[in-house]
Amino acid sequence: MCSRMTIAMGVGSVEILLLRHGKTQGNLEQRYVGRTDEPLLPSAAAELAQSEYRDFCPDLVYTSPMLRCRQTAEILFPECVSGGSRLIVCGGLRETDFGVFEYKTYDELKENFIYQAWIDSGGTVAVPGGESGTDFRTRCRRAFLACLCQAQTSGVQKIVFVTHGGVIMSVMEEFARPRADFYSWQLPNGSAYLVRTGGSAAAVDLYVLS
Repeated sequence: MCSRMTIAMGVGSVEILLLRHGKTQGNLEQRYVGRTDEPLLPSAAAELAQSEYRDFCPDLVYTSPMLRCRQTAEILFPECVSGGSRLIVCGGLRETDFGVFEYKTYDELKENFIYQAWIDSGGTVAVPGGESGTDFRTRCRRAFLACLCQAQTSGVQKIVFVTHGGVIMSVMEEFARPRADFYSWQLPNGSAYLVRTGGSAAAVDLYVLS
């Protein structure tokens, strides 16, 4: 497995689009959508078909295995999906498992003392039947680094990650410069951060371009 240092030394400067999937019914209803494998809304698919991100032309696309992410990748980057060799599904990029909170709304959970304890912790403690926020963020960061490690062997210059809001927040909290907290990196569905890698050989740093 590549370390953070060997990735920084090997990749050099690479443009990365960290893209949140299009909107689903659960997103529309403001539910906690983690392991629920629901499709994009038809309206979201139509919006993605007109997105400016279609012009990014990546060398490689990494996607979460969830249907909503794979559909987003298919709409935005069909040339990568059709060939297959430039689309890689990464299980570590899936959304958090919300356990007993899965597919519920704030209003449905607000009287639940376990939910309140989870909220008070900043989402870091374990959800019954699901993941802890700490484990989730660690998983996402390791998966992101592993994908960069894999990409460096191909000498690619432009990479897309089609994934989930929480995954992007985890990555940006750890690697973006200047630093900002986890919740500062929230994105609407269908939106993205365009970043460039940089920094020293001892670290992977991401600098936001747009």
